[in-house]
Amino acid sequence: MSESTNDLDRRDFLKLGSAAVVAGAVAARSRPTVQAQSSGGFLAAPPIDLVRIGFVGVGLQGGSHVNNLLKIPGCRIAAVCDIRKERTDWATKVITEAGHPAPTAYTNGPRDFERLCADEDLDLVYTATPWEWHVPVMLAAMSHGKHAATEVPAATSVEDCWALVESAEKYKKHAIMMENCNYGRTEMMAFNIIKQGLLGDVLHAEGGYLHDLRSIKFEDRNEGLWRRAWAMKLNGNLYPTHGLGPVANCMDINRGDRYDYIVSMAGPSRGLQDWAREHYPADSSKRQETYVLGDVHTSLVKTANGKTIMVQFNTNLPRPYSRINQMQGTKGIIQGYPDRVYIEGRGRNHQWVDAAELREEFDHPLWREMDERAAGAGHGGMDYMEDYRLIKCLREGLATDMTVYDAASMSALVELTARSNESKSRPLDIPDFTRGQWRTNPKLEIVHA
Repeated sequence: MSESTNDLDRRDFLKLGSAAVVAGAVAARSRPTVQAQSSGGFLAAPPIDLVRIGFVGVGLQGGSHVNNLLKIPGCRIAAVCDIRKERTDWATKVITEAGHPAPTAYTNGPRDFERLCADEDLDLVYTATPWEWHVPVMLAAMSHGKHAATEVPAATSVEDCWALVESAEKYKKHAIMMENCNYGRTEMMAFNIIKQGLLGDVLHAEGGYLHDLRSIKFEDRNEGLWRRAWAMKLNGNLYPTHGLGPVANCMDINRGDRYDYIVSMAGPSRGLQDWAREHYPADSSKRQETYVLGDVHTSLVKTANGKTIMVQFNTNLPRPYSRINQMQGTKGIIQGYPDRVYIEGRGRNHQWVDAAELREEFDHPLWREMDERAAGAGHGGMDYMEDYRLIKCLREGLATDMTVYDAASMSALVELTARSNESKSRPLDIPDFTRGQWRTNPKLEIVHA
């Protein structure tokens, strides 16, 4: 990372569309004060009766969202954009078969989303592109008066996180990171239990993304076309939000507390090299690639209120799937994979209770009310839940469950973990993207369908 990038003029920087080369020192740079989005700290934009959507990137995950949105009342996909015409053809087919008008298709290269944002009469631009395109799409959407939503992570640099925050505030538009794991059934049950005070004060949490993706990264399609490349250029936690999102909700991050600083450590890089050697001949181009991404990343985050969070990342080694999902309170603990709970004074001392045994009592009301509607949707139904909540909030003029400040504070860890790794695990400050509003921002509440 080059220090010279700090001297980029702000307007010139935005023209670049992405801040992958941003300087390491930018995290500590002061930012201009911008008026708060609303008196409550979070934007509640005017309600929209019919949410008109432009969808950018209708591949594997994007296609899943398209299918979800077609089942949600009050929205219409009016435009689709992808570099592959066969994908916009597919989207047009499923949209018209659902009884909606054919969307306008944009297929003229990787920046054709700019034309979509400028020309289409839309309320929301939703992107499920490769990571490096998330910020350019969202900035283009907001600058043309549209709300923006993106798959995770929202950004891969601190500077891009600031760009999202500043644009959302300037244009008074939502910039939402669609973190589906926030809507997992067990995660939402944990949130319900914690909101009722049964765990006391949550002092420590652990989350992560531990998922063997080796075969997916080496595919010659879908994420294999771009995701492996990140392992060649950055040694950090490339995907911090799946584990961090749910525990952040439980710890009131940006709503009474905030991330203060981080320490990170990465182990050796072996998993992808071993996979390539075992699956490809010696003359394969995949055998010639050099990876810098450590296989196991562990980070410790300290909050402003003195609480701690452990975040892990491991997608290059053989292992069963886990997001850890652990919250330790003064009166009990919740732990995932396997899902289990211990609440002091309930059940037998020092013995776990299977979380499924508590579902009847503590299942989140959103899941009780939407279980059947979410059935069959991606990732166990939580993808439908997040899309439903997005459309509901836009239609009713509500503040969204996840704000631009949440998107920025979590996504900033991509760069910060890499910088801490590079400097022998030096502690690094995490920017306060709320500029102090975290002290008075309203808490996230239990919601209904």
